[in-house]
Amino acid sequence: MGVSAYQRTSQVAEAPRTTEHRLLAQVTSAMVSAHAKGVKGVALVDLLHWNREIWSTFGSACVDSANRLPPELRASIISLSLWVDRYSSDIIAGQGDLEELIGINRLIMEGLSAN
Repeated sequence: MGVSAYQRTSQVAEAPRTTEHRLLAQVTSAMVSAHAKGVKGVALVDLLHWNREIWSTFGSACVDSANRLPPELRASIISLSLWVDRYSSDIIAGQGDLEELIGINRLIMEGLSAN
């Protein structure tokens, strides 16, 4: 019984790229919805925090020397992670546009879908 439960779990487990794409799709969908409703500033704090957490995780994973991505790509992801953090603060302060984050997330989702 234990072995069959393990086999079912291993068949259901997502590949890392699939998980990353799914998480970005979820947060991006929520950002698109908020943008369409005209939500701005402080009302976006929770949503932007969610997006920051995802990007922070991406950045942290790229700092790990065991990460097998090419060094240039890892550096770019770390830079994007830092930019997302700063730009999210700009959006909350009313000095940025949510569309910029939506665009970045969509570009990364396209890359994750490739192959």
